[in-house]
Amino acid sequence: MSNNFTLVDRVQEQAIKQPGKTAFTFLQDSETILDSIIFEQLDTQARAIATVLQSYGAKGERALLLYQPGLEFICAFLGCLYAGVVATPAYPPRANNSISRLLAIVKDAEAKFALTTHSLKEKIATKFTNHSSEEKVTFIATDKIDLNLAKDWHKTKLIQDDLAFLQYTSGSTGKPKGVMVSHGNIIANSESIARCFQNKPEQVGVSWLPPY
Repeated sequence: MSNNFTLVDRVQEQAIKQPGKTAFTFLQDSETILDSIIFEQLDTQARAIATVLQSYGAKGERALLLYQPGLEFICAFLGCLYAGVVATPAYPPRANNSISRLLAIVKDAEAKFALTTHSLKEKIATKFTNHSSEEKVTFIATDKIDLNLAKDWHKTKLIQDDLAFLQYTSGSTGKPKGVMVSHGNIIANSESIARCFQNKPEQVGVSWLPPY
């Protein structure tokens, strides 16, 4: 496998080979399917989000991902990778809670963007306005992006040594600390999982881990 092969290449490969196959399904509980997305849709949404990020010249920048669990997070995460932007997952602040942890992540990661949903955008942006005078963050509601923008995406040259995302600790015992995860780390971890579980194309995997 090429040293330049990344998750972006894998998703696009599947979008070509099996565009109508379900990529992800989100369960509201143990049985109820709340939403699902096929590979073709996943690739289209990721390209559309990446196009918006590219319009800001965001390559190499950090972008917060502020989402409730769901498919929007997955599309935004891939959108960052498609644009060469470093994804930085963090849970959105609750209504009456302090955003000190989030501001600490913004400062440490030097995040310039925050991707979220339209329903959360104004609430979170207002909190930033009220509590932060130093960190200037551009908020983007990814669920309102025109999917026709996908055709304007320009593929970003990536290598496995490039930084893909930052994973922060909870910060419950101190300031949140970030771990750098490269595109190569993602591929190596995916290959390890596939090898250990002896994955086959017809199998379905289930995860209940939060996205942050």
